[in-house]
Amino acid sequence: MAEFISGIKDKLNVLLAFHSYSQLLLSPYGHSSEVVPYNHKDLMQVAKAYADAVQALPYGTIYQYGTSAGLLYPASGATLDWAYNEQYIRISYTIEFRDTGKFGFVIPPAYIIPNAEENLIASATWMINQLLSSADKQVREMAESHDWYIVPVLNVDGFVYSHEKDRLWRKTRQPSAISSCIGVDPNRNYDSYWMVNGASNDPCEWTYAGPHALSEPEIKAMSDFVSSIKDKLNVMLAFHSYSQLLLSPFGHTDEEVPENYDDLMQVAKAYADAVQALPYGTVYQYGSSAGLLYPASGATLDWAYNEQYIRISYTIEFRDTGKFGFVIPPAYIIPNAEENLIGIVALLAEAKKLGYLKLKY
Repeated sequence: MAEFISGIKDKLNVLLAFHSYSQLLLSPYGHSSEVVPYNHKDLMQVAKAYADAVQALPYGTIYQYGTSAGLLYPASGATLDWAYNEQYIRISYTIEFRDTGKFGFVIPPAYIIPNAEENLIASATWMINQLLSSADKQVREMAESHDWYIVPVLNVDGFVYSHEKDRLWRKTRQPSAISSCIGVDPNRNYDSYWMVNGASNDPCEWTYAGPHALSEPEIKAMSDFVSSIKDKLNVMLAFHSYSQLLLSPFGHTDEEVPENYDDLMQVAKAYADAVQALPYGTVYQYGSSAGLLYPASGATLDWAYNEQYIRISYTIEFRDTGKFGFVIPPAYIIPNAEENLIGIVALLAEAKKLGYLKLKY
């Protein structure tokens, strides 16, 4: 590490060392509590910005800050002193993560995601990370054998609003020309059997389909993007929660099914079987959207299947089946992600076996 950092020190302005635990932001020096760096005031100002930002999150976690030797204990030969003194990296800290002693080094899984949010380690999603970095042979083959187009959050305005105002908000935030009620259900706004079944024309309803198909900027943008690459797409998956379901077309009616419905069920069974075989034993049901759940026209999966000719198209409703509902505990997030990844590996393998992954162009 010393040789690597020394080789690039002229490119480095900041060096952070992550440790646990104590909820502290420690600046140099660690070798002495009797002296402080010449830019100590600046280091404290920067540390305060970190601590204030963390405390402002809903968790309200408090971080203290100060010199390593003064706030914690003397420790010479440490990363932060070496970076500051020997490599001239003037913004150098050790960050001691959660908690303050109740659990200590053995932090519960439920604290992991909040801890990551607080420290702004904003990787995209667990699955994207796995596709990029997993050493698992099946995952590597899957990642490197296909082009992946992943949209972690489509309804970005609604996502922000759900964090700031209404935790269970699901619609967009587009104002209505005919009502004081805000937003449209994005999964009923696609241009496929729009407003035929299972959708509302009342702007105050959660299932409001909008004034017209593709009225929402997010859905119009997604529609334009997918339409532009549809000749490259064999599979389209929409992730929702909750209910532990794998839903195939059609959503607009339960009186008919797609021409390749048997294949869709075979592929869905491969996903469900792979998930259930994991240690968690989670059970997914599968069937058509309108038949297994309820009618919902203008949805992603029908639009992908009917209008874009993507013959392997599903909505996957993640954990759980109602105990926690939309407010799933953080401890379930990683298991859910693991299940989805192994499920998709199986789904693609079965789709390939049935001939659905051949090049379309």
